[in-house]
Amino acid sequence: MHDIEPYYSWRHLYISSEDERSPLYNRQYSEIEFTNAIYDHLIHPQWDEMGSATLYLKILYVNYPGGYAILEMMGEWNDCLYNDIMYLKRNIIESMIEEGINKFILIGENVLNFHASEDDYYQEWFDEIEDGWIAAINFRPHVLDEFTRANIDFYIAFGGQFDMVDWRTMSPTQFFNRINQLITKRLTV
Repeated sequence: MHDIEPYYSWRHLYISSEDERSPLYNRQYSEIEFTNAIYDHLIHPQWDEMGSATLYLKILYVNYPGGYAILEMMGEWNDCLYNDIMYLKRNIIESMIEEGINKFILIGENVLNFHASEDDYYQEWFDEIEDGWIAAINFRPHVLDEFTRANIDFYIAFGGQFDMVDWRTMSPTQFFNRINQLITKRLTV
């Protein structure tokens, strides 16, 4: 797991630790020291800690005028034992909402498991982003099954065409526009 790095091809466009409006502003990173782990597996030092013992993230891109953010997730999303959604919501999402972000793209290729609990924080997040949305892209099928069983699909759009987007071949703006089209199409059907 220590070889899995956050996506870095957009770093010339956005770096969250250098963004004064980011909840991760002034974060320091080591290229040689591995300090974070998921259980007994060290993870790459470029992943950002947000309070959870098992879920890490990287804010890949934020467009304040457009009101959107792209976040990549890594690890085990465990609401049952660690209340990961609370950490994500309180430590990352709330400050982004305060900065005008109301559209969130969560990339979940590196989320290995999901363990549900209550859906309160998901509902709160959804309610706070009036005229916005949350989309989950490329999560593993068993994770999406758990999302569905936990009724997370009331708050987050996922599955189907959202899992067929080859986002690494796009610019952040192209990626956002593609997801926005899918959301709009889903809402009009």
